[in-house]
Amino acid sequence: MRVAPDVRRLAGGSLLVGGTPLTTLRLSAAAARMVGAAPPIEVRGAMSATIADRLLATNLAYPEVGCLPRHDATELTVVVPVRDRPEQLDRCLRALAPLTCVVVDDASLRPGRIAEVTARHGARLLSLPENLGPGGARNAGVAHIDTPLVAFVDSDVVIDADRLLDLTRHLSDPQVALVGPRVRGVAREQQARWFQRFDAARSSLDQGDQPAAVARGSRVAWLPSACLVARRATLGDGFDAALRAGEDVDLVWRMLRRGHRVRYAPEVIAEHDVRGSARTWLGRVFTYGGSGAALAERHGDTVAPAAFTRLQGLAAFSVLARSRLATPLVAAAAVATYRKVRPALPAGREGSWETTRITAHALTGAVGQARDLTLRHWWPLAAAGLLSRAGRRTAATAVVLELAACVPTKAGDPPYLARVAGRRLHDLAYGAGLWSGVLRARTRQSARCLAPRLPPRGRLRPGAPAGR
Repeated sequence: MRVAPDVRRLAGGSLLVGGTPLTTLRLSAAAARMVGAAPPIEVRGAMSATIADRLLATNLAYPEVGCLPRHDATELTVVVPVRDRPEQLDRCLRALAPLTCVVVDDASLRPGRIAEVTARHGARLLSLPENLGPGGARNAGVAHIDTPLVAFVDSDVVIDADRLLDLTRHLSDPQVALVGPRVRGVAREQQARWFQRFDAARSSLDQGDQPAAVARGSRVAWLPSACLVARRATLGDGFDAALRAGEDVDLVWRMLRRGHRVRYAPEVIAEHDVRGSARTWLGRVFTYGGSGAALAERHGDTVAPAAFTRLQGLAAFSVLARSRLATPLVAAAAVATYRKVRPALPAGREGSWETTRITAHALTGAVGQARDLTLRHWWPLAAAGLLSRAGRRTAATAVVLELAACVPTKAGDPPYLARVAGRRLHDLAYGAGLWSGVLRARTRQSARCLAPRLPPRGRLRPGAPAGR
């Protein structure tokens, strides 16, 4: 394994600070020597295994699995749910050869074309008499296989057999039950339209280039079901067929709740086709937003769109509103955050500087979350608030911060105006779907997908997240 690059070593290397959620971990002298060795850190014996387990679970380190064996191809069956996508299915199955594949036709309108493509690639076909949705189709496929491992690959995804088998290296850890690759958007057209370039560069399915243990409050809190590899025995009841969107989020969170571990492995990349029209792209984003209410009813504030303390939230929105109370509220939030974090860090100047850094990060993060709430999750309220001067100031400040955030930062980013337009349309569609789902559900629990997660009152415990 390797210690994550953003982890800071304090107190002579005996205290690690970093990970997501933000964690402090004190090490014994022997553990500090092991972690302080030149990377990569080789795990041998009970002590190093215990240390590795804690570091990996808190994202203070990530595993290097290239030296571990892959599972044999005969241990894995690929389940491919499809509905009327014969060209994409053909491309998907061609890449997966020679793995065993089960194509689940979820009541296609033209089933003959799906059967033809499936037969051409030597895959097994399971035809459903009625449309069950993606979760139900995957469950039906799992019920017809007997291998210990199952991969879920959507028909609009391309990943070759070698890359898919590379993911099974992570299952050398018996606690890991599910692993997913990085899912990157791809525009297949020669002349990709602006929204396709935006979706390809900033797809919501893309969880970034840093490995992670998937967990609540982590930088990676869920994995898309577009491509996953799982131990069949750990799936339990499988996907919730009642969910037509968000079924992947629900599955991951249920597995985590049962004590299984889930890993994100961006060293393996799966290509996901972007939508062919702006209408279908925004329609899918609206559907994703609409799943928030159902997820909140099942998982409570795990689906919360933001997380900060009450005082941090007040300070952040006062900044957006450019209120005269902004300065004293920010000062009060800074003092409160500093006092919560300080006991978890070493005495002296080193601990003070680190506490200051964490406090500043927490407050700027709170302002960023307030901006996103205003423009994405709460935009119907923000639009109504334009009737007041404070509401107009809040929205205007959020837009300015958004414009600054849209400046291209990496190669391949779409042009600036396309990125601004893409983010605004995406957020409007997502927020509309979110509110639509809550209004349809009409339950108090469903509304938790709109409310920030507020921590319990009290002093921060060593090892607990600070202002995330």
